[in-house]
Amino acid sequence: MVKAAGRAGGRARVSVWLEGAARARRGGQPSGLDRERITETAVRLLDAEGLAKFSMRRLAAELNVTAMSVYWYVETKDDLLELALDRAFGEMALPSADSDEDWRDQLRTLAEQYRALLVRHPWVSPLAGTFLNIGPHSLDFSLAVQRVIRRTGLPAHGQAGAIAAVSQFVYGFGTIEGHYVQRCASAGLTQEEYFRHAMTAVTVTPELHEVVRHSADLMEARGGDTVEEMRERDFAYALDTLIAGIEAMVERG
Repeated sequence: MVKAAGRAGGRARVSVWLEGAARARRGGQPSGLDRERITETAVRLLDAEGLAKFSMRRLAAELNVTAMSVYWYVETKDDLLELALDRAFGEMALPSADSDEDWRDQLRTLAEQYRALLVRHPWVSPLAGTFLNIGPHSLDFSLAVQRVIRRTGLPAHGQAGAIAAVSQFVYGFGTIEGHYVQRCASAGLTQEEYFRHAMTAVTVTPELHEVVRHSADLMEARGGDTVEEMRERDFAYALDTLIAGIEAMVERG
């Protein structure tokens, strides 16, 4: 078994789930604090202020304690971010292991849950690409996806590719959508107002005219009266395309 890398001597950090359990069990902790409360507050701050503004000092102020009190429970800011990430993953409702629901419906449910998570917490996407994601809720999600893909009938050698196709699509879609929603909120505009403002700006730029014209044709063909409706149609159609691809690969054997 490979020994987890330590924090001393410049060695690479591994994961709070492999290294940090002892910190939470130490005696004599400051009263009124625990990892659960600290993590819950961190999630709330990340939602309100974003990843760039998050700091242990800001968190301590929100908890009305000193920064050293927080460090009694988590060794580093990265440890806390990893805990917050897994807490967010715990918000998803996963299909039960013994469910007899069709795999297509289960896959759609998982995709929709993951997308909603990325939109609800825009800070999740950069952290999901930074850490190992081996917390209990992250592992539950990964296992649920693997169970569904195994039920498709794909050969074993193709299942990892199918998981990558669906998960990377949802990750990219949800990340872009979450950042768009965040930009609208920061600008004090609704999604419709921001969209009209952006389209107006690019329409008057000559070198972008052709791209905009083709994009407008695509949007008209797609349908939908609002940005949200257009996005829902795109997501549903793209996911159906991926499912159809899985079905086609199963038939190929």
